[in-house]
Amino acid sequence: MSEVRRLNSWRDELASLVDDTGIRYVADPISMSTTSVEATTTEYVSGETLRNDESAQSETLKDQVKGFAIAWGEIVLELGRGCRDIVQQSLLTEDSYIVRKLQKPCARVSAKFKYLNEFLPEDRDPAHAWPIILFVFILALAAINVNTKHDSLVRTVKKVQIHPPSAARVLLPDGRRMAYYEQGVPADRARFSLIAPHSFLSSRLAGIPGIKISLLEKFGVRLVTYDLPGFGESDPHPSRNLNSSAFDMLYLANAIGVSGKFWVLAHSGGSMHALAALRYIPNRVAGAALFSPMINPYESGMTKEEMKRTWENWLPRRKVMYFVSRRFPTFLSFFYHRSFLSGKHDRIDRWLSLSLGKKDEILIEDQAIEEFWHRDVEESIRQGNPKPFKEEAILQVSNWGFSLSDLQVQKKCQGRGILPWLRSIYSQAECELTGFLGPIHIWQGMDDQVVPTSMTDYIARVLPAVTVHKLPNEGHFSYLFFCDECQKRIFSTLFGIPQGPLDNNEEMDLTPLEETTADGLLSADSATE
Repeated sequence: MSEVRRLNSWRDELASLVDDTGIRYVADPISMSTTSVEATTTEYVSGETLRNDESAQSETLKDQVKGFAIAWGEIVLELGRGCRDIVQQSLLTEDSYIVRKLQKPCARVSAKFKYLNEFLPEDRDPAHAWPIILFVFILALAAINVNTKHDSLVRTVKKVQIHPPSAARVLLPDGRRMAYYEQGVPADRARFSLIAPHSFLSSRLAGIPGIKISLLEKFGVRLVTYDLPGFGESDPHPSRNLNSSAFDMLYLANAIGVSGKFWVLAHSGGSMHALAALRYIPNRVAGAALFSPMINPYESGMTKEEMKRTWENWLPRRKVMYFVSRRFPTFLSFFYHRSFLSGKHDRIDRWLSLSLGKKDEILIEDQAIEEFWHRDVEESIRQGNPKPFKEEAILQVSNWGFSLSDLQVQKKCQGRGILPWLRSIYSQAECELTGFLGPIHIWQGMDDQVVPTSMTDYIARVLPAVTVHKLPNEGHFSYLFFCDECQKRIFSTLFGIPQGPLDNNEEMDLTPLEETTADGLLSADSATE
């Protein structure tokens, strides 16, 4: 009965929610089994509980971490928006110090690059488009860098080996020892003596790469190469410059028995040491042979056109290295330890950021050339000290202490004044020739991407007496390195018809030298080890 009353009351409550239609339900009340309802309810509740337990178990640690990360992401996003609002309201207002200082420079830069907005779609805001373009550009550079590194890992990496000392050395007046290497005919039979300073990341082993002894003997040439201070087996110089470099060459010549004049031969960066010899010891130099001579890329005497042609084809990394050498040389050690002082070999063009012409590309792929370079580099860096390389890089881009115009032959008479004028009345004015009086030959490859032809053009403009040999289709290395016919033509140009070594009773055909007055010059007997 209690069940019927509960059902009736339920119907009454439902009926109270609607209007009374006068219809009464008189049928027997529907009876329900309490047991079945309770069972169904129990089953439903237990099923829901089971599913809730299963869903709770399915929430793994990964889902919790994901939810935690999403929550933190929302917090960081809101924090960023708050910081942005703070910056906009405090720092980027028109009255802020930063806006007042940067507004005019930014406006000038924006005006210069405003024409680039014409390349954007009309419906794109430049303020949003350019940051996206910049971001994509940075990603592309990163991807290229990663691919380059991956390719380099595929290549076989050869480790640097340090060989036992093997050089002959001379003692210089200041107590330093200089290592040198001698090829060709002996000193007492040499018709011509060649002294060759090496270039950056090279050593005394370079000289004339691939030169044959038979060719040296045919022309009676004695070829002497040496290690610059701190390179190879030579002791470092505490404060070297191009003046000290020239006198190092002079001391070496006297110590190894070069009694007459000698020729200087240099390639690329070694040319600044050869030019220093022409400036500071001109009376001991018979002539100069320069191959792709590298001068100061910041040379103030170059015209705008020559400067543009010098810089336009260099790789960006090489330009950066010149800038660092000139402004922040302290950081050069970092770059050197990551390249040629890393203990591993690589291609010379990658280490020095060089772009090569067609013939140079073919040349460096040769196995013999690669072995030569590896051995030369190993000797150059044997001391493991970046300081001499820093000194060499700084010398290249700094003030040399002299100008190329100082080498030009000029007639210099007595200065102006009363006393010289009175002397000129009774005697002819005394004049003398200044500059370098000997021949200077330059060989320049017209496809040289390392030392542009604009540098040779500048030298020829400043020194009109220079003989320039322009080489079509030749690069930076292709004419001098391992080219027998090329080397034969070079010697024929410098020395004429080959006459072989001197006989014991024959004298060298050189102009007698003035007596050397430099202090501390050593003889070969006392200085050569």
